[in-house]
Amino acid sequence: MTRSASPSPSELRRTLGVADAVVIGLGSMIGAGIFAALGPAARAAGSGLLLGLAVAAVVAYCNATSSARLAARYPASGGTYVYGRERLGMFWGHLAGWAFVVGKTASCAAMALTVGAYVWPGQAHAVAVAAVVALTAVNYGGVQKSAWLTRVIVAVVLAVLAAVIVVCLGSGAFAADRVAVGGSVGAGGVLQAAGLLFFAFAGYARIATLGEEIRDPARTIPRAIPLALGITLAVYVCVAVAALSVLGPEGLGRATAPLADAVRAAGVPGLVPVVRAGAAVAALGSLLALVLGVSRTTLAMARDRHLPAVLAAVHPRFQVPHRAELAVGSVVAVLTATVDVRDAIGFSSFGVLAYYAVANASAWTLDPAPARRAVPALGLVGCVTLAFALPWVSVAVGSGVLAAGMASYGVRRWWAAR
Repeated sequence: MTRSASPSPSELRRTLGVADAVVIGLGSMIGAGIFAALGPAARAAGSGLLLGLAVAAVVAYCNATSSARLAARYPASGGTYVYGRERLGMFWGHLAGWAFVVGKTASCAAMALTVGAYVWPGQAHAVAVAAVVALTAVNYGGVQKSAWLTRVIVAVVLAVLAAVIVVCLGSGAFAADRVAVGGSVGAGGVLQAAGLLFFAFAGYARIATLGEEIRDPARTIPRAIPLALGITLAVYVCVAVAALSVLGPEGLGRATAPLADAVRAAGVPGLVPVVRAGAAVAALGSLLALVLGVSRTTLAMARDRHLPAVLAAVHPRFQVPHRAELAVGSVVAVLTATVDVRDAIGFSSFGVLAYYAVANASAWTLDPAPARRAVPALGLVGCVTLAFALPWVSVAVGSGVLAAGMASYGVRRWWAAR
């Protein structure tokens, strides 16, 4: 008997439903970012931290809405690489894919090193490499296994964050006036905080980049992305309020491990090891989803010869882009073994914001009605503004990487013409 519904050898299998897609999005967003980003954001914005969180959420909502509309129209692996290519032209698709792959590869290494720093600070690089190898093996075994593991990680992280919220809000150190927005708030600091906090929101793109493996993508993706973003925003607001209520903006800005310091200030030092373990698990969840997304974008770019064509293979048994996954895992493992890329979070944010700027510009072309163009227009302006509000080193390095991507496109076109 023939199996007409079976995917061709070059296609991925559609196995993920709404719940799986939402969980993968949550696993991408509710990760190490919320454990680490609050401190730098508080240093940038002071008492305007919650304003920065609100700005980041608005830009993320615009990006999520644009991504959902585009993913429903183009349900293929690659995310904004595909959308930019189809709506704006090959150059913009290439630039979006370049920004995503390079920026998120750095994020993978940062998340792996976060795992090492929390699990065994003295051997952070060795632990990071082991984490990369293990999660690459999980991804190699099939996306359903990855979705199952992500579901477990999300449950653990949400439980830890819930414990932090309850302990802080119920402690004797709680003070509501620490949460209020004060008069020392500057617009530049709020925007820089929003750019840093955006790093913790950016995981909803993982749902779109898995479009070729989602059942009924035209219906599933537009439902899954806003659901994942809404749940994440609610969690982040509760965590930020809880941390501010016991540490205040100054104390939170000085904290190297904000949530661990928050539960210690709340008078429950016994919870600190649990928070550290939760941060390590959260970083593992982020790393798992990041490798998924980067490998799928690598697959899409290799199919179009923007990356070596050998990376376009799909495993005949596991139905995953196995060569792309092995290549991404190898590069990340080398980075984690040799360099410390935790300071590259700002650079990664710049690349991700550039990626979403292309997504919003692509969504702007879908419908000429002014009402339908308002959200992608706001998202485009927001992405550009937050990108250039980041620390100047991040802007300089990010601009240089994007320029290299443009140059690689020009060289490829010149070579093809020859």
